[in-house]
Amino acid sequence: MDTQNYYTLKKQNFQFGIYKLIPIRFEDRYKIMEWRNEQLYHLRQPKPLTKSEQDYYFKNVVIPQKTQKTPDQILFSFLKKDNLVAYGGLVHINWIDKDAEISFVIKTSIEKNNFISFWNIYLKLIEDVAFNFLKFKKIYIYSFDVRPLLYNITKQNNYKHESTLEQHVKVENIFVDVHIHSKLKQ
Repeated sequence: MDTQNYYTLKKQNFQFGIYKLIPIRFEDRYKIMEWRNEQLYHLRQPKPLTKSEQDYYFKNVVIPQKTQKTPDQILFSFLKKDNLVAYGGLVHINWIDKDAEISFVIKTSIEKNNFISFWNIYLKLIEDVAFNFLKFKKIYIYSFDVRPLLYNITKQNNYKHESTLEQHVKVENIFVDVHIHSKLKQ
């Protein structure tokens, strides 16, 4: 079984101009770990990851799910001109109801200057994966209320504000809201 590609996807690479989504690469695991550790404030990750934890996760969760017909998540390396600049995917997949949460983390050092453009491009690509290849009926973004730029992006891309979970998560000792924005397949 090919552990580079996802068994459940007929198409593996998705492209928009100079940007590509490819099945997450094992070689990208430490860069991804670094970005996640730097961006704990908007992730459901309670503490920084170690290399051994990241190795374990890739070897025992990510790679085995690539061979499954109905994995819990489908993750991608997001490339600009073949250079890794972000990663993300569909997580908390519900194969019965045909929905999934969108996940996306941009390289910390370039996030500020690329946040809007990368999110817009990423949403086009991940929607293609979800709606056209996996035949999902709904995808959604679960976001802590710490990145207000994201709400304009969701609106511009026709995501509906579905709900607000008030004071739902603690970020740097302050409880903040969680917003859920969703999009149905047209």
